[in-house]
Amino acid sequence: MTPKELLDTMLGYLGFVVEIAEMQSEMLDAIQFLLNRLLQAKNKDAQKVIVDCEHYRSMREDRIVQRVRELAERVRITGRSLQLEPMNSYQRRIVHNAFKDDPDVATWSPSDSARIKQITLLKRQPKKEAVK
Repeated sequence: MTPKELLDTMLGYLGFVVEIAEMQSEMLDAIQFLLNRLLQAKNKDAQKVIVDCEHYRSMREDRIVQRVRELAERVRITGRSLQLEPMNSYQRRIVHNAFKDDPDVATWSPSDSARIKQITLLKRQPKKEAVK
């Protein structure tokens, strides 16, 4: 029985009717998670390892940044804030880093304890010159 069939059977017993899609990124994330857990089990201070295959992660990061930059253009033009879809912490970090030096658009997200993990793109207020 394949993992997909096994999951479908398990969920079927619980009364769920679902369509299961297999995705490559989930496999990379799962392998990375397990590898880091094994490393940290031996050494709590072990550095995190990033698992990648054929530059998949960097291409995915580029797609995220490109999509958000297109949305940020609306914020630049209209001056109105825009809330992005929920993202995991890794994706939110990518977005925050992409706009940290942007003169027109800033990012804001609630604390990690917040239930919904969304980023809001805001029009950056012009910096006021220091009075001498």
